[in-house]
Order: sequence, then structure tokens, then C-alpha cells
Amino acid sequence: MRIGVYGGTFNPPHLGHITAARAVFELLKLDKLLLIPDGQPPHKPLPQGSPTAQQRLELTRLAGEQLGLDEKVETLDMELRRGGKSYTADTLEAVRALYPNDEVWLLMGSDMFLTLHTWHQPERIMTLAGIAAFGRTEANEEELFAIQRERLYRMYPFARIFTLSVPGVVEISSTDLRDKLARGEGSWYLAPAVYGSILRDQLYGTDADLKRLPLEKLRPVALNFLKHKRIPHVLGTEQEAIRLALRYGADVQKARVAALLHDCTKKLDMEEQLALCRQYGIRLDELEQRALKLLHAKTGAAIARDLFGVDDEIYSAIYWHTTGHANMSLLEKIMYLADYIEPTRNFSGVNELRAACNESLDKGLRMGLEMTIQEMHDRGNPVHSATLEADEYLKGN
Repeated sequence: MRIGVYGGTFNPPHLGHITAARAVFELLKLDKLLLIPDGQPPHKPLPQGSPTAQQRLELTRLAGEQLGLDEKVETLDMELRRGGKSYTADTLEAVRALYPNDEVWLLMGSDMFLTLHTWHQPERIMTLAGIAAFGRTEANEEELFAIQRERLYRMYPFARIFTLSVPGVVEISSTDLRDKLARGEGSWYLAPAVYGSILRDQLYGTDADLKRLPLEKLRPVALNFLKHKRIPHVLGTEQEAIRLALRYGADVQKARVAALLHDCTKKLDMEEQLALCRQYGIRLDELEQRALKLLHAKTGAAIARDLFGVDDEIYSAIYWHTTGHANMSLLEKIMYLADYIEPTRNFSGVNELRAACNESLDKGLRMGLEMTIQEMHDRGNPVHSATLEADEYLKGN
């Protein structure tokens, strides 16, 4: 395999890092990319007020997810665990121990590349890995690259060096971005989930009140609660909730908030879900105590109310979006169906269900409930009593 190693303070990791890493990954045809945040940078101390090492690690992991490489990108904490100054030579040695038979490339920006010969043990670095350097500005840096390549080849004839300018580069320094964030600016330089994590933990001088977030800030914070693969579903649910709310006269703002938060605990496992149920005094019936899929609606509603201060109407729409119940409110119906028919859904019968929803909200709801009941029967699974009661209620009205 060809392994790319991209280290740095990532304070914070921004779209400049992401676009550069993706370009090098593709041009060098790498098989795996390792993102490794510095523990203690040897060339400069971390600025006062920087996030903790674990927070930078999480921000880097979230940024790595935006590359869309799935299991091909991995964020490692080896420098954070090692302690002391984070020398690149030591990190590469550790990477080679993990991948002894693979080809390793060290990724770096042009500023780092131009001073590489002054680093700690540069010969050891170039023995352990090839060097892939990229420009992170719109300016053509080939002249500077050429001078440095010639110098390094003279000093280390065995070196492997690859330089490139990244097209469509996002040009921003971490220092400037930190200043922007403290002024309430700069979100467009960050992946949404990264920005959401910064707001959620009030990093870099941000002081967002989660209970009073405008929608443009609620969205990235909500996405921060999700696994990367679930983000398209939640955004699709928001779009469908808007459409249904406009069509049937519901509060669009409330529909959007419910949609953005409806899966905020979806990634939690059974033990974590049950812990939240105990924390918030959520009572579970016999089926819910063993059915993980049913719990995230209840715990998600609790988190939405506790952390984000949603009102009872939104709370209820999230609480019932998985099972439904008899005599549902307008917002509850919209949330149930938006989750069911949002644009990324492609199960058999979804187009018929969408057509029914366009004709009548209750017709769509009844069809959705019946499809769920039939699916559970086909799988040999029990149907939640609330779903059966919702179906019976609609049949009688």
C-alpha cells in the first residue's frame, strides 16, 4: 500500500487542509491517509487558549470524515500519547512499525517544505518517507519548490520528492481563522461538523448559547452529533420537512429544528441509550428495553429539550417520529413522514408513499404506518403498540 502521513497542529483543521490532503491523495494514488495531530509542536508552542489535545484530535477526525474516503482515512493519537515534543522523525518511525512493508509519503505545506532541511533529523525523515509538498495559496510556488528540491537532492540524493500546487485551494491560515472565529466569522472555512463542534464546546473564543441558536448555527451543531454517513439523511429530512410544512400550513421553523435534531442520539449504542433513559427518567415498555432502533427518538427528544431548549411541540415531534401514535399533531405527522420519504430514501414503494403524501397528509401517514407494520411482520419482528394504535386511529377517522 501507499500510505500518506499528514501531521500538524490542526488548530483548527480547516478546508485548506482538507482540499490539499484530497488532492495529494488522488495525485499520488494513495491507499490510506493518516491524520496525526501534534502533541507538542517542536517549532512553536500552541497559542494560549487552544483546545485540549483530545479536542484537537476530535476536530481532526471530523475534518477527515469530510474527505469522503471512509475507511481510507484514519486519525491517530500517537503523538498525543507519546508525550514530549512531537518530532516528525519519531512519528514516521512509529508509522513504519505499523506498516513495515508499505510505501510511506509525508504530506506538508509549502511553508514546512521550504524549511525541511532545518528540521530535527531531516535525513532520517527522508529515509523513512517520500516528501509530498503542496502549495496552499493561489500563487504559483514552483520557482520556490524547484530551489528547495535542488537543495534537498544535493543534501540527500536518495530523497523522494513530489511537489504540486493545489487547484481550488482554500487559502486561510489557522492564526487568521482563530481570530475570525473569535469575532463570530470564518465558518465558511470549516467543514460543518467541525464548526458545530467548535460552537458546541465554545472553542476559539466562540460563546454560542445552544438554547438560542439561529438555524444557520444550529445546523452545524446538530450535524456534529451524527455519524458522517447519517448527515445526508438528516439534511434530506430537513428539506422534506420544509416542503411538507409549507404544503400543509405547519410552522416551518419548528419543522426544520425538529428535523435537524431528530437523530441527534442515533449513533449511540444500547448501553449509552439506556443510560440516557435513566438520566432523563424515560420509561420504557418491554419492547423498547430490547429494541435499540426505538430508543433514539425518545433520548433525542430529551437531548433536544435539555441542550437546545426546544418547546413541547418540537419535543413531541422528535419523540414520536419513529413509532407515531394515535391522534398525532400536524408537526408530528410531518416529522414522521419527512423522516420516511426524504430524498435519499430509495426503498421499494417510496415513490408511491411520496405521491400519497402529496395528495393528503393523512393518506401518506396511513400508508407509511401500514408499510412499517407489514415490514415488521415480514421480518418476524414485533410492532410497537403506538404504531398499531396510530394505524387503528386513522382507520376509524
